[in-house]
Amino acid sequence: MNDTCLNSAFARSMAALEPPARLGLAVSGGGDSMALMYLAAEWNGATLQVATINHGLRPEAEAEAAMVAQAADRLGLPHVTLHWRGWDRRGNLQDQARQARQDLLRDWAQREGLGAVMLGHTRDDQAETLLMRLARGSGVDGLAGMAARRAEAGLIWLRPLLGCGRTELRDWLRSKGIFWADDPSNTDPRFDRVKARNALAALDLSPARLAETATRMAEARAVLDQAAQDAAQSIARAQAGDIIFRLPALDLLPAETRLRLLAEALRQIASSPYRPRLSALRAAADARRATLHGCLLTRSETELRITREAKAVQDQITDAAARWDNRWQFTPPEGQSGLQGLEIRVLGREGLSHCPDRTAWQVPRVSLLASPSLWLGTELVAAPLAGQANGWQLAPRPFSGILADLPNSH
Repeated sequence: MNDTCLNSAFARSMAALEPPARLGLAVSGGGDSMALMYLAAEWNGATLQVATINHGLRPEAEAEAAMVAQAADRLGLPHVTLHWRGWDRRGNLQDQARQARQDLLRDWAQREGLGAVMLGHTRDDQAETLLMRLARGSGVDGLAGMAARRAEAGLIWLRPLLGCGRTELRDWLRSKGIFWADDPSNTDPRFDRVKARNALAALDLSPARLAETATRMAEARAVLDQAAQDAAQSIARAQAGDIIFRLPALDLLPAETRLRLLAEALRQIASSPYRPRLSALRAAADARRATLHGCLLTRSETELRITREAKAVQDQITDAAARWDNRWQFTPPEGQSGLQGLEIRVLGREGLSHCPDRTAWQVPRVSLLASPSLWLGTELVAAPLAGQANGWQLAPRPFSGILADLPNSH
């Protein structure tokens, strides 16, 4: 693909993605993300800012971040290096690093007022993802691969290069004399993605054909999502951050639709990028009471309620102006400006003991235990869901996707 064709393909991709006016670019210094930065700069369709993640795992990372910063400066783009120092040398490095990248980029985007962050994943990445998920026994959702546009926790992630191959992007960079850095971990056979990459080559599998399969699976997923969304509108409602399903209507749904609804409810209430494992979800779905994915499921004769689990948020403390548990926001009383020293914490048993009037409770006790409350030292300032608003307002982030626009109950 020549220079003009690649620029035109990028512009068409961006038009289809309907990007906001202010965009972030995640640029590691590798070939794919460097191509993304230069293509985005030449596209000139939005105000752009660039971020590089330094995981602190390789001595070369600092120099690579500096290379990106210099390239961004030549393009007239603001650049920042975000540092991660969270790996304790235990657990799955790649999973932890991926989650850290998302968290750092999301926080950066929110600070800078960016409506979306662009990632440099290519058609080859899509094929490798499909193969890895196939090896794990994934269903339709997993085999749909990576979405070109995905809204999650108040931020939009865009992947405009999914229609481009890794080789053609590097050929384009060479033709323009643009340098990039090769991360040695991309050839380390200990990592699953490298194993998938080697398997593609060994089996002579076409990344383009596998990417087409992912596209067809994404189309099938859209049909399943629509069926689930239609069901949600008739059997589910939202209540102060909880989701409540009507029984026995939920149990009468096709298994795929039922589990899809429950998985998405758990994912959004927990503010998680991932759904729970299918085996654990099936067990929890039929239990009288179960904890899963940082949530609590309680079943009565007429309802299944999903709420946050108090234990999962017991250590979360933020200042009064921040979003708590990535989905709750306090609004101060009119005219109050000083928020210094105020903290948002889980209400818990201690806080609930200060709210004895059960007639003022907006949700059951199990939900209140995991709800946010406002404190000044040891003094409970506000717990709106427990009837102690004291002029403060509290609102959860709206549910989205197949759970968007659920009826609300009080």
